[in-house]
Amino acid sequence: MKKYILSLAVVSLFYTNSNACAWSDPDYEYFNLFTQSIIKDKSFLPFLHTYSSRFFGEYSPSLIPDDNIETWKKYFNNQLNYAETQNLVYKLSMNDLNALKNGTPTNPLLQKLGTGFYQKYKEGVDYLIEAKYLEPYMSINYIESENSFYYGRDENKKNATALDYDKTISALTSLYNAARNPEIKQRYGYQLVRLNHYTRNYDSALQAFKTYIEPIKLKGTVYYMALDQLAGAQRGLEMNSDANWNFFQVFMNSKDRKESSFVSMKLSDTASFSNIMKRANTNEEKNMAYFLLGYEDFNNPIPIMEKMFDINPDSEILKVMAVRSINELERSYLPTYYYTSDAYGRVSVYRGNTESHNSKDASTDQTTAQEVKEVKEEKISFWQKIVRFFKNLFGGSKSDASGNGNKADQSDDELLNNPNRIPFYTTGYSGYDDKTKDYLDDLEKFTSKAKDKSKDEYWQIADAYLKFLKKDYKESTEILNEIKTTNPEYLEEIKRMKVLNDIVSQPKVDAAFEDHLMKDYAEYFVEKEVKKDTATVNNDYDYYGTAPSTADFLKDVMANRYLLQGEDGKSFLMNNKLSDLQYNPNSSLVKSVEDFYRKPNKTQFEQQIIAKNMDSVGNIEAFFNTIYGDRAMRLADFEKAKSYYEKAQKFGGIPRENYDWSENSGQKITQKQYTSSEYNGFNNIPSLVFGHNVWESYQSADTESMKSEGYTDFPFIKDNMNKLELTDALIQLKKIGNAKDEKAARANQLIGNLLYNTSILGYYRHVFVMDIDNSNGGKYYFWNNEKDNPYKYYYKNYLDTSYIEPDNFDLAINYYQKALTLSNNKEEKARILFQMASAEQGKYYQYEAKAPKDFDYSDPKWSEKEDARQKQMDNLKNQKYRTYFAQLKAQYSDAETTKSLMGSCSYFSYFMR
Repeated sequence: MKKYILSLAVVSLFYTNSNACAWSDPDYEYFNLFTQSIIKDKSFLPFLHTYSSRFFGEYSPSLIPDDNIETWKKYFNNQLNYAETQNLVYKLSMNDLNALKNGTPTNPLLQKLGTGFYQKYKEGVDYLIEAKYLEPYMSINYIESENSFYYGRDENKKNATALDYDKTISALTSLYNAARNPEIKQRYGYQLVRLNHYTRNYDSALQAFKTYIEPIKLKGTVYYMALDQLAGAQRGLEMNSDANWNFFQVFMNSKDRKESSFVSMKLSDTASFSNIMKRANTNEEKNMAYFLLGYEDFNNPIPIMEKMFDINPDSEILKVMAVRSINELERSYLPTYYYTSDAYGRVSVYRGNTESHNSKDASTDQTTAQEVKEVKEEKISFWQKIVRFFKNLFGGSKSDASGNGNKADQSDDELLNNPNRIPFYTTGYSGYDDKTKDYLDDLEKFTSKAKDKSKDEYWQIADAYLKFLKKDYKESTEILNEIKTTNPEYLEEIKRMKVLNDIVSQPKVDAAFEDHLMKDYAEYFVEKEVKKDTATVNNDYDYYGTAPSTADFLKDVMANRYLLQGEDGKSFLMNNKLSDLQYNPNSSLVKSVEDFYRKPNKTQFEQQIIAKNMDSVGNIEAFFNTIYGDRAMRLADFEKAKSYYEKAQKFGGIPRENYDWSENSGQKITQKQYTSSEYNGFNNIPSLVFGHNVWESYQSADTESMKSEGYTDFPFIKDNMNKLELTDALIQLKKIGNAKDEKAARANQLIGNLLYNTSILGYYRHVFVMDIDNSNGGKYYFWNNEKDNPYKYYYKNYLDTSYIEPDNFDLAINYYQKALTLSNNKEEKARILFQMASAEQGKYYQYEAKAPKDFDYSDPKWSEKEDARQKQMDNLKNQKYRTYFAQLKAQYSDAETTKSLMGSCSYFSYFMR
């Protein structure tokens, strides 16, 4: 019976991680500043540190040459280069070689070799003809058992059992006996061992090795190819210890078979490397066994490294262990993103449901346990790591969340020890703790010892890098300056580390330092032009793009420096485009960006590196003034808003991009073009913005969700307005509202309606927060609208974190209060009170979002405490935030408007019971 399951090899690619994204690549979540691949013995590249796959694969396959090709190249007296030899051995057909043998070659490579080539290398060419005949059959025959599990096996694939066994054995034996060249003779012996292995004649495979391989006193590539087959046969006979030892010999003595022999060792013996250590006799064997032990159990490899050092301080595999250790430290010190929430780990109280339902429902009036669980807090240890990293490397945290204040005068300790800055919560990384620091100290001691005893400059580079991680930039640079080497990879790493020390050690970035960056390090900041069709990007599901680089790291360092110096605008533009301000248009940041925009005499660095990110909007003046006008509108300062909107009339629309993907062309990105009747951030605001909602459904058309109050008394309210026209209407309403009549009452009610309708709870909530519609998004979470800037270190994750200034619901309530006082119409009073009650609910949601908790999800009584807390919040809501509901119930329960609201609004009906 066939059973199809996901193979263990595939499953092993996934690792336990708190990151919510299934496609997350852990190797892209930190800056790999110390290049692992500078080790000299490239055959060990697969065993460098990685979490993305079983073996490290970020290197060119050409770095690890094929032992077999190298051997053939030598056999042909280097008459062929590597690529030509590879073509001859692996790619040319048997017919091509037979044509060469017959003196009639047609392949250009064989013609190039000339007519005397075959005669000179007759035995080798004849062997290749035989090998090419056998190769299609050289796989083991699969035997399925009752409990076999496999995935997608090709049942029609040829295997060794398809050959005539006796005839093939006879032919290979005859060719073996006839061969005179020992290497070619051994190759026929290899074929005999392999054929017996793949036909599961395991005893015969062992005998063939003794008979045809061992007597030839050659222990080169072919010997270890045959030994690999012998070990496979021994595993088939359950001679696991012997099989493991022979795979270990292949691992030690081959370049291109290290991965496969390592896997074979793992499959052969569960105690594989411990048993190998018992059989190791020579220092080389012991050293390699120690390496495998340390590689498998990498929790703390330093004790193993000490043993390897005692055997051979110049061991190349010891450097592999060291670079893996450095890489492990980097993952703790140098993550690519830092996310923050508030000190209480508060959860979002989300009120932006796009589902259609009858107004608010009682069940949505509180945060459920499930909603809370969906935003679980993460372990505090990660943020200990965050704080330590920036204290060690970037020099602190931002002190003034508003973006103002003299931050540059504060010391690192003051910035980092501010209790309001920790703890934070996030996802994705293991915690930094004292053990991590101890590990760094121990590794530094080891590299310092190794650099004094080993002749390889590698240890000096490693020691300098560890000094860099410990913020000892001066000593790190001194070590680097003393290194004498001609190794090009070492020289490149030294150069990069000197740049890191120079830039990271700079306490403040001024114009002189920016000039220094452009003069000496422009290559790390000036982006290279990529010639491609910018309208089409075929990303092949590459969610990360390119891996984080040294240049990316230095950009983050600069962004952090600017933030600490109070230059938020420059910090923002290091990682973002000007158009990104639309997503979180908070006033202080926008003002700082504008200040940089208007800064005269920008340095070359500011012009080429920072200002280039301001090219993403059409009219920059109109863009800024629209944001400022929107903020003034949310503050009910209509006159000030008008002054901004007058300067924003050339606003071309909120800059958005359309993404279309097709299988053939990949992802096509085009600039959004607004129609003449479409809301674009400035034009086409309907008069229903002054109306009231008949039900809460953000996805429905405004004509379905909203109802007009009737504007015959106010002819200046147009059916369709731009923002400038809207401010004109509001200014006139405000003037009319200063009177003491019924018309004044209606004017104040309309202003209140507009302020409520454009708040986080209203149908037009997108109009004054630079959004194109009212659909879901971070702007519509109450917990993202507190007066606490979440960007503590830089604005790199600006689009991943939402933050705008909160609504002031009292502004709407105040206008409603004026309308209520002036109105003599009972039905209108009931309507106004309901609107006031709705605005008051917004005040409660804001309070609920900020209310601290003294327990978290690790508390075994979390559910019990959460229920008690919610009951307490409900009581508070009824006591302090139901003022206007109570008044409506007490004074206007018999009004037709009240009865109508009870029929269409379920949570109001729930309260009135």
